[in-house]
Amino acid sequence: MALSLDENKQYSRHLILDEIGAIGQEKLKASKVLVIGAGGLGCPILQYLTAAGVGTIGIIDNDTVDQSNLQRQILYTHNDIGKFKAEVAANRLSELNPFINFNVYVEKLTTQNALNLFSCYDIIVDGSDNFPTRYLANDAAILTNKPLVFGSIFKFEGQVTVFNYQNGPTYRCLYPNPPQANAVPNCSEIGVLGVLPGIIGTIQANEVLKIICELGDVLSGKLFTLNALTMEQYKLNFKKNNAIKITGLENDYISFCGISKKLQQEITYNELQNSLENYTLLDVRNNLEREHYHIGGLHIPLHELDNRYVEIPTDKSIVVYCKAGVRSKMAIEILERKNLKATFINLKNGINSI
Repeated sequence: MALSLDENKQYSRHLILDEIGAIGQEKLKASKVLVIGAGGLGCPILQYLTAAGVGTIGIIDNDTVDQSNLQRQILYTHNDIGKFKAEVAANRLSELNPFINFNVYVEKLTTQNALNLFSCYDIIVDGSDNFPTRYLANDAAILTNKPLVFGSIFKFEGQVTVFNYQNGPTYRCLYPNPPQANAVPNCSEIGVLGVLPGIIGTIQANEVLKIICELGDVLSGKLFTLNALTMEQYKLNFKKNNAIKITGLENDYISFCGISKKLQQEITYNELQNSLENYTLLDVRNNLEREHYHIGGLHIPLHELDNRYVEIPTDKSIVVYCKAGVRSKMAIEILERKNLKATFINLKNGINSI
């Protein structure tokens, strides 16, 4: 795929690198990369793949921009709040590089679409923040024989590796079994340093470019870890477990990861206001969210619930609330496993609904 005159200008700093040159840049132009998630990791991944000249980039994300995203998801502005991330990202990235073809999928990655989607791309990049998607992406990458560039972040630390590269180790070789449900909180529950996803996502993009241009040592069988506070870095070597065989997708990755799909009772904020005296309120958001605004009741952050559930009075039905109704559902699952003799009700859509 020959480069146009404008593309030669756009990629001039690549072209003068002997290790890339015209041949490497044409490989980038011919390549197709699917990025799962347009959030904290997805933003830098997408920006650098676009700037580098990856010819076709798929973006799959069904989430919308929230104000709390702006601390780290630097593709978005206040004007984008409420809009679909994948659409906003593609539009903004087109301004950075008009020579890129973007495929936008405003949907979740599921067992129904994963195999068909993955088969259309050369490399998959996982910028997701949950275990069901990670296991699904891993298994679909194996079944379609695609390398999977993985990244994850937690507070001040991040990890990067490449799975299934040239039949190398996979996610299940490193993590054969998912952690206990709710054992590892995501950044909406525990927080994250704003620059961290930028660092980790950029390293993921670097791995993609290395794979396409066949440069350097790909992080296959090596888990790179970075602590942003100390700048300590290390690589953990891991091997392929040949006993692990993936012959098809799981029927349900949410259940596979131990997350209950049982229907829970819900109440709207208006309904709650009309009978507030009948309920005990439980706020499971973090401390900063609580200080900013709350509607009363007991406050126990989700990640402390396992140890502090005994503080919850059970003389009334308990309405559990958070920002959008997601963490409160997780909290109810935790509390129901404690066999507390009380009825738990989720505040539908959280305090966003007020």
